[in-house]
Amino acid sequence: MEYINAKNIVSSNGYFGWFGNKYNMNIYRGCSHGCIYCDSRSSCYQIKDFDKIKAKNKAISIIEKELKIKRKTGIIGTGAMSDPYNPYERKYEFTKKSLNLVNRYKFGINITTKSDLVTRDINIFKKINIHSPVLIGITITADNDDISKKIEPYAPSSSKRFKAIKILSENGIYVGIVMTPILPFITDTKENIYSLVKRAKECKAKFIYPYFGVTLRRGQREYFYLKLDEYFPGMREKYKTTYGYRYECDSLKKDELWKYFVSLCEKYDIKYKMNDIVKEAKNNIKTKQLSLF
Repeated sequence: MEYINAKNIVSSNGYFGWFGNKYNMNIYRGCSHGCIYCDSRSSCYQIKDFDKIKAKNKAISIIEKELKIKRKTGIIGTGAMSDPYNPYERKYEFTKKSLNLVNRYKFGINITTKSDLVTRDINIFKKINIHSPVLIGITITADNDDISKKIEPYAPSSSKRFKAIKILSENGIYVGIVMTPILPFITDTKENIYSLVKRAKECKAKFIYPYFGVTLRRGQREYFYLKLDEYFPGMREKYKTTYGYRYECDSLKKDELWKYFVSLCEKYDIKYKMNDIVKEAKNNIKTKQLSLF
């Protein structure tokens, strides 16, 4: 494990849009999942050797100092820039140790991950959920394991991620799917959307938050196109012709897919609007449930 220096780790989010996060926390830098669409590869973030995972030096002591002096608690989000449950986490447990601090200082937690290792920390999530919201979003963009292996080559299979959702849900954890990005011309089909929502229901997912498209900018775009050439020959030209150098590359079928997706979520009683997701997560705090009795 290589370490990098950091002065701060828990930063103010400034707004409450993304899963109600008030703070951001990234213990690791870089990611080993190899997702061909990852925005964190973009040149603007200036992360060299993105596929090499590095941990922030003295991360746990820094996090504790920062949480001690926060005047207000709130939901801490982690996983936006690098997956907190990368392979090194199994050995070093930096995410697990940080979660214990989140609980100790009475903050909430929102985790975005592609790893089934997240189920390891169920007992800590339960402790946090006594006083604060817990939202676990597991990213799944393709129901077919063969497709997910191409676009997310080193992440656990979609099947393993669905299994993790079921385990978390059955343990009372508020968990759902971050269904983003849905790649134009690759995964933006009704068949894929139907299968994802249906399996979400079977695994007792509480929400699905989608984006029918992908973002592309300098650094990321070039890597994405190289991988398209490798796994989807001829697709590069289709993207270039359709989107040029556009940042937001929405699916040409986004309106149709959105309506279809909403109809499925309504049918299966799955939340899909951000405000509803955050509200339901806050209502899932166990002290509120116990007070009913």
